Amino acid sequence: MSNTRLNSIIRAFESGKPAFAAFSKLDKQTAIEMSDAPYDGIVYEMEHNPYDVAALGDALQYMLNRKKIAETGSVAPGVTPLARIPANGAEMNQSFAKQVLDRGVYGVIWPHVATVEQAYNAVASCRYARPKNASLYEPKGVRGDGPANASRYWGLSMDEYYKKADVWPLAPEGELLVGLMCESTQAIENLDDILKNVPGIGFILIGEGDLSQELGFPRQYEHPEVVDAMRRIVDTCHKHKVVVGNPHVTGKNHRRLQEEGYRFLMSAPQRSYGVVGLGREMAGY
Repeated sequence: MSNTRLNSIIRAFESGKPAFAAFSKLDKQTAIEMSDAPYDGIVYEMEHNPYDVAALGDALQYMLNRKKIAETGSVAPGVTPLARIPANGAEMNQSFAKQVLDRGVYGVIWPHVATVEQAYNAVASCRYARPKNASLYEPKGVRGDGPANASRYWGLSMDEYYKKADVWPLAPEGELLVGLMCESTQAIENLDDILKNVPGIGFILIGEGDLSQELGFPRQYEHPEVVDAMRRIVDTCHKHKVVVGNPHVTGKNHRRLQEEGYRFLMSAPQRSYGVVGLGREMAGY
C-alpha cells in the first residue's frame, strides 16, 4: 500500500499528462454518477453552493465502489474528490480546510488568493504540525489532528494516513493537493512572489469569471485584455514549473488550452438526455 499513488490527479501530473476534472454538486446520486465518470478528479463546489460537510461526507461514501476495489486490489479512488471551500484568501481561514480534509477529500481549492501571506496560510492549513527540526517544516502546519474519518475513507490506518496526508509536490509521497485560484489583478501582480516563496502549491487555477469582472469585461473570455491577463498567469506558472489550470474547458478550446500549457482542465459535466435529446434533434428543436 505504501508505494501506491492514491490521488489520480497527482498521478497524471507525475506522468507529464494533463488531469481532467469537473465541478460537482453535493448530492448522493451525482456522487454515484461521477464516481464512474471519465475524469481524473472532481471538485465538490462549496464556494457558491451551500457549505455542507455532512453532505460532503455522504457524497464521498457514495463514491466508493467495492467492486472496483476488489477488482483492482487498490483503495485508490478511480475519480479523486477535491473540495472548493467558501472562504476567500483574505479571510485567512483555516477551519473550512480542516473540515473538508477530515471528511476525506484529497485536496482543497482556495478562491481569491492574492498575496504570499494568503498562499502560505492556505498551504499551512492543509498540513499537520511537526517538530521544528523536521524536514520540509515550512509552511508550518496548523491543521488540527482529527484523522479518524479521513483515514477510514482512504482505507488506511491512521499511521499510514499521516504519512500520506501531506501536500504534493513539497512532500513527494503526499496525496493532498492545494489549489489556489488566481482571479484578480492583485493576484497576478503577486503571483511570482507567491510561487517563489510558498512551497507546497499543487496548482494554480485561473478564475476567469472574477478576473474578467475586475477588468471590465464580464465573462468575455476572448477579450484581448482578459486573454493577456491569463497569459501572464500561465507564463508565471511555467516559469516556476507549477501546474496551471483552467475551469472553462470546452470542446472548442481544449486543444488550444493544452497547447498553451494548461494541465488541470475543468469542463462542465456532460449531460445526456438519451431518447428525448435524439427525438428533439430529429424534430428540429
